[in-house]
Amino acid sequence: MRTFGSPEFFFIFYALRWTLTLTAIAFVGGGLVGIALAVMRISSSKALRVATSAYMQFVQGLPLLILMFICYYAPSLFGFEVSAIAAAAVALTINSSAFLGAIWESALRAIPKAQWESADALALHPFKVLRFVIAPQAIRLAMPSTVGFLVQIIKQTSIASIIGFVEITRAGQLVSNATFDPLKSFLAVAAFYFAVCFPLTQLSLWLESRAAKRGAHA
Repeated sequence: MRTFGSPEFFFIFYALRWTLTLTAIAFVGGGLVGIALAVMRISSSKALRVATSAYMQFVQGLPLLILMFICYYAPSLFGFEVSAIAAAAVALTINSSAFLGAIWESALRAIPKAQWESADALALHPFKVLRFVIAPQAIRLAMPSTVGFLVQIIKQTSIASIIGFVEITRAGQLVSNATFDPLKSFLAVAAFYFAVCFPLTQLSLWLESRAAKRGAHA
């Protein structure tokens, strides 16, 4: 019987690069869409606000597992297939966009109305108001929650194992099946998740603490 050794450990370790790749795609893609959603949510167009709100609520209420199944299997209805990484990336990007959009919308709305009015008084274009006056302040407010959600994305990539994508959770399953030693396999998986997520969690807490101190001195 095959035993758990260094080859199995490094097989899981090498799968970590796919976890991080999928995380990066979801965070960047979801972030770009999330920025657009946040801006549309505070726009003067009621129709745009309602449509954006409906999208965000629908995605937030849809389990990520179901969304991933849809992204993986739905294309077959039209006669073509997508790879596991493409389906996982699309599903995670869609899911992340709704939550990051909500985080950044809250940050934009937290900026005092006087800041918007002062910028308007300078006859700045609305885009410049958002870019140079509001966004820098909103970014500081949103940073703790954004980093915290990044940790969630890292952990959510494990769901991609259900459609056969080999990230560290799926790698742990494969090693467990080969060695009949699930304890060592998933302890290794847990260790890698901890090594990646713990520093980010601490960073999120530090940013939150710094923001709270800044607010207390304001």
